[in-house]
Amino acid sequence: MVLLTKLFRLWWWLIISVVCVIESATDETLSFQRYFPLVTEDQFLSNDKRFQQIMQGATSADINWPDKLRTEKIDVKEEIYKLTSTYVYQSSWPDLTRKLGSVTAVDFDKDGHVVLFHRADHIWTQATFDHSNVYRDREKGPIRNSTVLALDCQTGKLVYEWGKNLFYMPHGLSIDREDNVWVTDVALHQVFKFGPRGFQDEPLMILGKAFSPGATDTKFCKPTAVAVLDSGDFFVADGYCNARIVKFSKKGEKILSWGQNSFAGSSYDVAPPNYFAIPHALALVPDRELICTADRENGRIQCFFWSNGTFHSQYHSLLIGDRLFSLAYTPIQGGQLLVVNGPSAELGTHPEHYNEVRGYVLDFKSKKILSKFGPNELQFSNPHDLAVTNNGLEVYVAELNPMRLHKFLHKSVVKTTSLSAAKPAVTTVGGDFKYGITKETLLITTPDNNPKSLTIDTASSFESHTAVSYHRPGGTAILVASLMLSFAFLTFAMALLLARRRKRGCMPFGVKRLRHAWDFPSKTDASKLRGLLLDHSKHNGFEKLDQNASDEENELTSGSVLPNVQFAY
Repeated sequence: MVLLTKLFRLWWWLIISVVCVIESATDETLSFQRYFPLVTEDQFLSNDKRFQQIMQGATSADINWPDKLRTEKIDVKEEIYKLTSTYVYQSSWPDLTRKLGSVTAVDFDKDGHVVLFHRADHIWTQATFDHSNVYRDREKGPIRNSTVLALDCQTGKLVYEWGKNLFYMPHGLSIDREDNVWVTDVALHQVFKFGPRGFQDEPLMILGKAFSPGATDTKFCKPTAVAVLDSGDFFVADGYCNARIVKFSKKGEKILSWGQNSFAGSSYDVAPPNYFAIPHALALVPDRELICTADRENGRIQCFFWSNGTFHSQYHSLLIGDRLFSLAYTPIQGGQLLVVNGPSAELGTHPEHYNEVRGYVLDFKSKKILSKFGPNELQFSNPHDLAVTNNGLEVYVAELNPMRLHKFLHKSVVKTTSLSAAKPAVTTVGGDFKYGITKETLLITTPDNNPKSLTIDTASSFESHTAVSYHRPGGTAILVASLMLSFAFLTFAMALLLARRRKRGCMPFGVKRLRHAWDFPSKTDASKLRGLLLDHSKHNGFEKLDQNASDEENELTSGSVLPNVQFAY
């Protein structure tokens, strides 16, 4: 009997382990095909065998898996706490009355407008695709609302919109130097090229076959992102199923492709170069002629030479964790990579792997994390994409849930503003500065290097090399203030006296008020009241209000939140 009990426990433990590993590998339909190319049956079986080997702890003879990245233990929570915040959250942006769906992508057009891609009323759930990655909700038709919205970068107001009745499940969006708009639709398994501002909703190029997943030169399977070179050649991250990057000519002819599926089996086992577990986003590094991708489920960035797809480098950090959703590049300070990670995929199986969902800034050369950012200094919930201006001053983060677009400004152009009343504006006296709060106009360079003015509230605090003169109040002002204070004090004292006399049952001028039976509560009611007061005394008065509320809570109570937020698609 004891032996049977042990065998049953062992059998149950193996089932739980397999389920946890499979669930940590994916955030959508739990199928092996999510992670392996949709190609021939023999190739799929070969990949399936590799998956089983990894689960059993074995390694393949033809793959040289490197050692674990974690060579020494560090306190991840403490290291994240030490990081400073580079970007300041702009909570009042955007000024948009339109209800958004899951915001999946963001970029800039040629005029510097912030362009977002969202899913409106379509939601990606585990039932959206079958085990062959075929879209199940085709009969519902395309999204009827505009899926592409352009917002003014300063005011956040809607500038233009397009994309009605075109897309089923939006994912990636990027805009090239000629202002053409490139998007991917994971339900259609297609890549689209549109003219500036979507020009009449007529695509200039379509790659892939609608609703037909595949892994050939003419088919994709849930493509995630597009990046376009100045020459017109472009890259497609054929992400969820095929785990490859494909380079095309300006005319849409395939030039080359690279990448294979991998599942490391553990969060901090680094997959070998050119192996992906969902290449989820793309970013160009023009000053080094590199194309980089967010290797999502491996929690790392991989960079390749864009001429031939040769591996260049990879970036990984325990602070970022096991999932990395998107990345963007800015050439400032020798080159920086901005990334957003996501909720841990380990489902509590490894609680020692601490995780915070934030934006991080990495130095391209040293690969070190320089700083962090998030909404109101807090964590994101499910960030999906981000974009940064070339000068690194503005960052925008698209989030699936809550369904919104976040804006951040670099701290170098935003100074902390006091909550006190506004002081006189900054003025100059003999070349020196006085201090105060003012409306300051800053010159911001947009992605196309056109200057734009940006007005923000700043609290200037400049050190002066000469004495600062202060305005002193005159005698008349002091007299008026004293009289007002005296009047207020007398009024308060009179009100207090009247209140005490009424409490004793007397009207003003000593006239008693008739009291009735209902003025005297019963002993039972009095006991209840006394008990209630005593109960409150245990808590030292009223409960404190939560002062850590952030903008996300407004979304959580607005009914726009998806029920399942653990895994983002």
